Amino acid sequence: MTTGAGSSFGTTCWWGFSPALDLQRECLESSMAHLCLSQDDLPELNILLVGSVDGRHVLRTMSQAHRWPQRRINFYIVENNLEALGRQLLFLSLALESPEKMGLQEKSEMFLELLGNSLIRSPTAAYLQEKSDLFVRYVTDPDFQQRHLGAVDLSALKFKERDQLESIFRFWRNPDPQAFPIARLWDLRVRQYLGTRYDARRGVCDWDLTMKLHERGARAIGGREFARWRDTGVAFELREGVYQVPNKTLASGRLLRHKGELVPARGYWGDIGTGPYLPFGIESEEPSLLKTVNGIPAKSAQEISLYNVTALFHELAARAPYTPPPPTPEGAQESPAPNPDPDLQDHKAACPGPVRIHFLPLGCTARLPCKSQYHQRFHLLFFSCSMVHALTPELQLVSAPRATLITELTSFLPDVRKEQADAFLARVTALAAGAGFAPCGTPEGQNQAWARFQRREEGPGDPLRPLLAPDGPPEDGRPTHAPPPVCPWPSSVGGGVNEV
Repeated sequence: MTTGAGSSFGTTCWWGFSPALDLQRECLESSMAHLCLSQDDLPELNILLVGSVDGRHVLRTMSQAHRWPQRRINFYIVENNLEALGRQLLFLSLALESPEKMGLQEKSEMFLELLGNSLIRSPTAAYLQEKSDLFVRYVTDPDFQQRHLGAVDLSALKFKERDQLESIFRFWRNPDPQAFPIARLWDLRVRQYLGTRYDARRGVCDWDLTMKLHERGARAIGGREFARWRDTGVAFELREGVYQVPNKTLASGRLLRHKGELVPARGYWGDIGTGPYLPFGIESEEPSLLKTVNGIPAKSAQEISLYNVTALFHELAARAPYTPPPPTPEGAQESPAPNPDPDLQDHKAACPGPVRIHFLPLGCTARLPCKSQYHQRFHLLFFSCSMVHALTPELQLVSAPRATLITELTSFLPDVRKEQADAFLARVTALAAGAGFAPCGTPEGQNQAWARFQRREEGPGDPLRPLLAPDGPPEDGRPTHAPPPVCPWPSSVGGGVNEV
């Protein structure tokens, strides 16, 4: 019940391998210039996220939306497995919990536990069971879902996918710890990956951390916390409680060959090499967290992650920048997380402004160009390093004029050597060029983590030019109603009412 022995990446991605981005900040000005007005006369920004996995970009973009001119933001999320989609729904629901129900510190700690721990505390497990009951109703009763979590749109999912999601949520609420023996599964996964190096796994761990992750910009990850995660799968120990309940959100299914036949099996096939510290633990807007003492980071990736998530949830609820608490005096007990602002106690957390999050069917990127509602729709496109193969020339049909493309790179994968990372960047650049995008610098922060491109102006020789609408928006700024594009390649995709 493990992946092949040669890769620590795994076959199921549970967290991103790059820090969270505020996508409004990273979207190029020329892309913003082509926004059309929505029904309520607000500029409408449409973002396609392919393989973002953990919703980190959605959460940061939502929390920092108040920093920018008001816009209507539509996120369209495509994943290749339903477990990742379910986890994003869980994280969004947790982020939007009202302060009356859950304090800021508890919310931040619970988020990090569910994100990156193989074992969680009993209160977190109880919350997961409670939410799983709610999610079962979400996927079976669309009206109920819209009343309780109106920012999310599940209407594009196929009926088969809804049924599978219901099965996943029912598994999450199963209280039997033997239903997902993560401790044994984790050890089997590590043993098969390391092979004969298993007895020297501590040395392998130190080498991967200091010679690979630290050299590539993730110096905030400490040796002790990284070794603990490599050994047990527990990345964040934020309280004195006992971490003993399996985190069932990290379970996924695969077809394995047994006696010549393929049989379904559930196990852990995720990352065991990099860890869940990259999304929130290696960068911060608070410079004091990134200071070093004698060349050693003063704060660990766990502390930075907790601060960043706390600041994100505070900003999401208060619509105001987060102010760090005063430093703890010497001799006083340090709080594991800043206390919430008292002014927030009467403020109900809600989706900030006009934001809509659309979950699309699995792996539907190739079918989007055949649907008229996505014609020239996306002003920003994000592809994870595990999904860049979906970056095809046909995406020219769904990208807006001068659209921005951001692709995640493999810089923080320990198994990837420098020459392989360079070859991956060259491949991404070639795929982007085939889709009509040219290199355009890098997003802010860890420059090794992403590549950024911009949609080129269509030339007269572009074979897709007749299918594309004129670049200029209409005089009144409202969306055009161009005829639907003709699918430029043979397709056997059906046209059912529940397909994208």
